[in-house]
Amino acid sequence: MNKLKGVVLLGQSGGPTSVINASAAGVFLEALKHPDRITGVYGAVHGIKGILNEEFYDIMKEDPKELELLKNTPSSSIGSVRYKLADPKVNDKDYKRLVEVFKKYNIRYFFYNGGNDSMDTAHKISEFMKDSGWDCTVIGIPKTVDNDLAGTDHSPGFASAAKYVATTLMELYHDATVYDTPQVTIVEIMGRNAGWLTAAAQLAVEKGQGPDLIYLPEKVFDYDKFFADVERILKKKGKVIVAISEGVQDADGKYIPEHFSTLSKDSFGHAQLGGTATILADQIKEKLNVKVRAIEFSLMQRCAAHLASKVDVREAFHAGVKGVREALKGTSDVMIGFKRISSNPYKMKYVNVPLSVTANTERKVPLKWIKPDNTGLTKEFVEYCLPLIQGEDKAKLVDGLPRFAKLKKIRVPKK
Repeated sequence: MNKLKGVVLLGQSGGPTSVINASAAGVFLEALKHPDRITGVYGAVHGIKGILNEEFYDIMKEDPKELELLKNTPSSSIGSVRYKLADPKVNDKDYKRLVEVFKKYNIRYFFYNGGNDSMDTAHKISEFMKDSGWDCTVIGIPKTVDNDLAGTDHSPGFASAAKYVATTLMELYHDATVYDTPQVTIVEIMGRNAGWLTAAAQLAVEKGQGPDLIYLPEKVFDYDKFFADVERILKKKGKVIVAISEGVQDADGKYIPEHFSTLSKDSFGHAQLGGTATILADQIKEKLNVKVRAIEFSLMQRCAAHLASKVDVREAFHAGVKGVREALKGTSDVMIGFKRISSNPYKMKYVNVPLSVTANTERKVPLKWIKPDNTGLTKEFVEYCLPLIQGEDKAKLVDGLPRFAKLKKIRVPKK
């Protein structure tokens, strides 16, 4: 497949991050440098759904300066989606449709920018394309604030979200401790089964301005111990700040909100979480008769481009660039991963990770990095995380506000 000539197509999938567009910029800008091999550059409108519906943006009609601004523009510029392809052995209807569309538009280079489920989608498409006889390189470009992709040291999007979590907790520390009356503040942070983002709260603790308690889903959540921990610290300090993952589960394997309602699921089959902090706050208020605030970072933690890590932005961008270069060499069915060489000084290199390795596989926080009493993280986690959040790289301000990319989003005519 070394001499393939045709269209580059990029799709974005799953929850956005503050740097997913940096990866898109890397793919788009690098692809535009190779007119001898690349005849068109498309963005799929809402990922796989856009491909199935033949809905594409013509990136070649965009202003290159606006594509550059994507590096510092949050969320998914071409639209994301949560769409799980069936097992092709059970139902290959969508796959046959994808082959039809790829042939019709001469798509020879396909990039899918997403997390675990997206890498599974890319792998299935790659395998089906091979079996169908259509020569097409398929490359996964990683992203996820959850940092749970297997085969890579870390994932684009995590570092900037971690920086937001740590910074915001430091700011909350000052506000939540200002009065002379007892108060408990519970902060809910994203993370279904992996607690990397909640673990970032430890960075604030290291600065002496962070939460007193940190709970990750990697360990069983014990209600009695939780209330005892809160009461103990409240008696000692008069103030308690808790950072807790939305995905903590009790000994019965239930998420906290499941005790009060039935959780709906997204199209990937994942429980839609949220409400953990509010529920625990109500319980504490009832048990301890103290003022309690429940705070859910929600979408802010994944779209806060104003606190983006310079390391994160640049690595995300170059992951896109590297993906195009690998595709042009004939590499396929891999995700662009990161291999850490050293932490001090920080050095890494890009590696090709087989999509079969990373598809639907979760990488969790090592248990050895969680303190034995399950209330925080060790120095090893801090040493792992600190190099990733260094530096600033954010949009320039116009009238005091960020100037984000403004794409024309001209559609490719349907054939």
